Amino acid sequence: MADRVAVIGAGVVGSAVALALARRGADVALLEAEDEPGLAASGTNSGILHTGFDSVPGELETELILRAGELRDHVLETLGLPVLRCGAEMRAGGSAQRGAVEDLADNAARNGVRAMLGEGGVLEVPGEAVTDPVRFTLALARAAARHGAEVRASFEVGAIRDDGGALVVSGPGGAEVGCAVAVNCAGLGAARVARMVGDESFEIYPRKGEFLVFDSPAPPDRILLPVPTKRTKGVLVFPTIDGMVAAGPTAVDQDDAGDWTVRPEAHDEILSKAAAMYPPLRGADPAFAYAGLRPAGRGSNYVIGPSRADRRVINVAAIRSTGLTASLGIAERVAGLVSDAGIELGIEKDLMPAPAPEASGPWWRRTAEHETR
Repeated sequence: MADRVAVIGAGVVGSAVALALARRGADVALLEAEDEPGLAASGTNSGILHTGFDSVPGELETELILRAGELRDHVLETLGLPVLRCGAEMRAGGSAQRGAVEDLADNAARNGVRAMLGEGGVLEVPGEAVTDPVRFTLALARAAARHGAEVRASFEVGAIRDDGGALVVSGPGGAEVGCAVAVNCAGLGAARVARMVGDESFEIYPRKGEFLVFDSPAPPDRILLPVPTKRTKGVLVFPTIDGMVAAGPTAVDQDDAGDWTVRPEAHDEILSKAAAMYPPLRGADPAFAYAGLRPAGRGSNYVIGPSRADRRVINVAAIRSTGLTASLGIAERVAGLVSDAGIELGIEKDLMPAPAPEASGPWWRRTAEHETR
């Protein structure tokens, strides 16, 4: 208990944090409320690995996206994870949008991301890629276990208390985990966990993103990006690892963190925009639809740092749609914060190679069916 670190939440960020700490010799307990990792927001996103070409220069989110890009290829290769390196294209829909696309090309250059602006306002970003977010999350959690982390599923944290200078994290049925530092990677539940130690410095609400998945027509050969607005990046059309075509997401702010359903009107909202970018989708019927709830912060984004109420708790919260992309960069940063909190960490050990976890059906169906049953 004297130097144990409890990581609360085994989504992609929590799993990456647990792995980063375990590789540095920490005694880690990774605590997940669900039956296994990756059954919430981490399993219901697009699976796109972004380059950060459109991220705001100088922001923490951008810094961690770019750093994750430097770390990712080694992890993908060593853990045998699937990746479709297809690149992305954004096409201006007229002179009004051309200026926005040109600005994004300039933004990419400021972030050091390769992007080519062609005639007619077409921006190509060759580094954009697609993976399986569930297998990515599971692989990180299992790699953490191989490096010595204890992974405890069905452990929904109900309280955190002080016990003579140490922290005790309580779970169901009287289960407890003692630790010196707790890392709050609880996603949609991060604000609830923070309040267990009296921290009310941020709020989390669910932003629903709905997707349609098609088994025909043939997928595009790259990710098709709309010109974004101030509020959302808009509806994308992209190939999936398993040869399907996906389109989405919507962006619907809600209060109910348990509502993972797809709204009836989402079909028309998505398909009209998707078909405009990829005409073969006109009149196509989706094979499946799913919704993800992104943990958005009210007036905050990427809340990463010691709690204002108890510095033994490190919040990693309001990690919105770029969590999959930035997870490895976030994990490296959190490892530094854990060291600052007094946990002695060693030199990072080589990542143990392992085959990727076997998929139990398509990732986009697995998580969605779990959340809506």
